[in-house]
Amino acid sequence: MSALTARFDVPLGLNAPGAARRAVTAVLAGWGYRDETWLEQAAVVVSELVTNAVRHGGGCVELRVESHDDEVIVSVADGSSVVPRRREPDSTGGRGLALIEAMAERWGVRDHQGGKQVWVALTREEAR
Repeated sequence: MSALTARFDVPLGLNAPGAARRAVTAVLAGWGYRDETWLEQAAVVVSELVTNAVRHGGGCVELRVESHDDEVIVSVADGSSVVPRRREPDSTGGRGLALIEAMAERWGVRDHQGGKQVWVALTREEAR
């Protein structure tokens, strides 16, 4: 099976995470993903990535979703080259990466057009 890809320019602002969640959930459902628990986990990952990009990134935010044979890759690019890092457990904020690590198969950061792209791989097991 070939990869399916969707790309969105995310509007900046307080509504960005919710809009991104809805867009990705609709795309994944359109691609045949039906498991509600899996879709909710994917939506949480999207929300965390977009929240971080809007809050800490610079410039435009680009969201990309790719469906492959055994996984879905969600990535968010922004204009900041600063690499995200996990916070200490007793911090008052910054739990997004810990949530992502708990839900993802793997994740990483790569350079992207002068900024960065944070990507997350979600396994497709029983998602369809």
